[in-house]
Amino acid sequence: MLVVRAIREGDLEGLLELATQVGPGMTTLKPDRAALGRRIEIACASFAETIAPAQRDYVFVMEDTARNRLAGVSAIKSAVGLDEPFYNYRLGTLVHSSNELKIFSRMDTLYLSNDLTGCAELCSLFLHPDYRTGSNGKLLSKCRFLFIAQFPHLFPEKLIAEMRGFQRSDGTSPFWDSLGRHFFKMDFSRADDLTSLGQKSFIAELMPRHPLYVAYLPQEAQDVIGRVHVDTAPARHLLEQEGMHYEGYVDIFDAGPVLQARVIELRAVRESEMATVDDLSGDVAGVPCLVATNSMQQFRIIATDAFPEQGRIGLDDSHQALLGIHAGDPVRTMALNPKKILHA
Repeated sequence: MLVVRAIREGDLEGLLELATQVGPGMTTLKPDRAALGRRIEIACASFAETIAPAQRDYVFVMEDTARNRLAGVSAIKSAVGLDEPFYNYRLGTLVHSSNELKIFSRMDTLYLSNDLTGCAELCSLFLHPDYRTGSNGKLLSKCRFLFIAQFPHLFPEKLIAEMRGFQRSDGTSPFWDSLGRHFFKMDFSRADDLTSLGQKSFIAELMPRHPLYVAYLPQEAQDVIGRVHVDTAPARHLLEQEGMHYEGYVDIFDAGPVLQARVIELRAVRESEMATVDDLSGDVAGVPCLVATNSMQQFRIIATDAFPEQGRIGLDDSHQALLGIHAGDPVRTMALNPKKILHA
């Protein structure tokens, strides 16, 4: 059975194994033992609340309890750009006009920006290929929203998620090849590795500060601005279901879209509810739900069919054991899928 829980110190080997499966383009989950070890230390301190909220990095792992194996990982960084610069391109418009020639033109531009500094960030989402079935991906992604709904006071006003940008089948990036490579004089994977290690000063030193005209880029590069990696499309859809949206910010390396939302507008904040656990007696028809504990250090969440009603929810013994709770304990619950809106 699968449960998503707060990461523990003993998860390093499992996390390293997952990281070796990721491939290029995810700077927050590189297969570097020392870096992952440091991240686990910070995550454990975050759940223990022994470091300041703005410094926290909440890392969650999906555990296959039957096989004693980590099946996936996801995370929330409490704030980006406070200790090291956080760069994006912001898509803008410049207008050129001539009354004499009766010419009016609008030109799309890219501005190097630190606009998203201080936002919380969803990151490091990866599900092992062996587990990409059923509702596993939804559980791993959406667990973070229920965590935010349980502890909203720990997060800033805005939440973002950088999505991995489009790459060719050989792992190269059309956007990088057409733009970044000319300024950095290195290949995409090298620049990606440097940023994952926190070495970001070279971005400010080498990137042009003036607006870049999109029309000057080759058509292949223009076409991938705001487009996600083929493996990232399902993750983008899940985030958009929860209230996140694209507002014209993209990654400076691969032009992947940055989704964002106000925390108070997230579906989990608006729709999740507290309920008291009952022992499940007999077969009760339910709907797919997320059920999470309300403990910071022992945060655990599952996806199951349940029927929350009048502040109570029935869970069988196996699901109570997965969550580490008993009848009478409080949990936070929410429908796994958003309600469909019917239009006239």
